[in-house]
Amino acid sequence: MSVVMDTNALMMPVECDVRVFEELERLLGDDELLVPEAVRDELATLADGQGKEAAAASVGLDLAADRCEPVGHEAGYADDAVVEVAGREDVSHAVTNDGPLKGRLLDAGIPVVSLRAGNKLAVTQP
Repeated sequence: MSVVMDTNALMMPVECDVRVFEELERLLGDDELLVPEAVRDELATLADGQGKEAAAASVGLDLAADRCEPVGHEAGYADDAVVEVAGREDVSHAVTNDGPLKGRLLDAGIPVVSLRAGNKLAVTQP
């Protein structure tokens, strides 16, 4: 199975001091990690800025290139792309800390991995 990553999930290592890939392996095993093209584009835009968010986005962009498989989609907006890709038959979970996106995913019947208790990830079932 595969897991789709949201923009903020890839920024967690810098913004939240989370070892996101180790945590995902602990929770889900060795699933393939997917990054929608719109998420990569959003990370690239954020990385062009200044400050901690730009640094986190730059690291997230590098992590996406090194650890995730890029995936195409129809949606133009990153959150919509995550929902679209998460709805595919071979995708078991989505990773995000975005509250509204988490709600959309859970409403669509998709389990969500998000930050809980400091720097640990946990799965919320729909």
